[in-house]
Amino acid sequence: MRTSRRIAIAVGSALLLLSSTVQASAAPSPEIMSIEQDLQQNDHTIGSQIRRVEGDTSTPESREKAARPQPEAGVLATVAGMDVASYQGNVDWAHWWGQGKRFVWTKATEGTSYKNPYFAQQYNGSYNQGFIRGAYHFALPNVSGGAAQADFFVNNGGGWSKDGKTLPGALDMEYNPYGATCYGLSQSAMGAWIRAFHDRYQARTGRWPVIYTSTSWWNTCVGTSQNFGGTVPLWVARYSSSVGALPNGWGFYTVWQYTSTPLDQNTFNGAYDRLQALANG
Repeated sequence: MRTSRRIAIAVGSALLLLSSTVQASAAPSPEIMSIEQDLQQNDHTIGSQIRRVEGDTSTPESREKAARPQPEAGVLATVAGMDVASYQGNVDWAHWWGQGKRFVWTKATEGTSYKNPYFAQQYNGSYNQGFIRGAYHFALPNVSGGAAQADFFVNNGGGWSKDGKTLPGALDMEYNPYGATCYGLSQSAMGAWIRAFHDRYQARTGRWPVIYTSTSWWNTCVGTSQNFGGTVPLWVARYSSSVGALPNGWGFYTVWQYTSTPLDQNTFNGAYDRLQALANG
């Protein structure tokens, strides 16, 4: 951070105003400063950068189909859900319960500086309405390490409890809002970053995180450098009538975000008792 001191020195009858700027020895880089400044004005919701890059081609017909079981794809039962962030403000949870939604992930954190100011109302309000709910973290892999961001997430609402109504926290991995698609990291470096978050989250909570991503981003930025299919439930984004090909490492998905209209809507791949099982661990 930078601090400014203005020192007024009287010399005779004249007043001389001197200004000096002191640079702290551990000042953040200009890139990190710009990210932190942006976060004060515009935090990034889950899927916002996937929608920006890949588009949302969902239609009323595709949304209706996506919300139903799809036996041809091995999906025999579904549960309707949603996700929210600060943009939704104080959410009318009774309304969305009446619309048939039964689970939700709420944005808690981004990087190691942003915290959702509406998190308490969204996270606790959904719980009180009866939702099975969890928290998510928007990753900024070029700002700090995976373990550090996992700690920030857990310390600010992203934990887990075995109460039957709390989902494991979700790690949101998607296109860089600030520049290079993969945040300037190689596939091996990105895979290692996610592994560090994954391992620290499990050490702190006893649960593996859910990973949210799109197939295109994951295959471009992570590729085959790491395989999380054995531990991590997949929450995949594709705004169409079918989920399509899955990211490297997964043979099936747990949650599908199928549209961003009129807000992000999701479907759980399974019956309600399987959703409860995911919450219970």
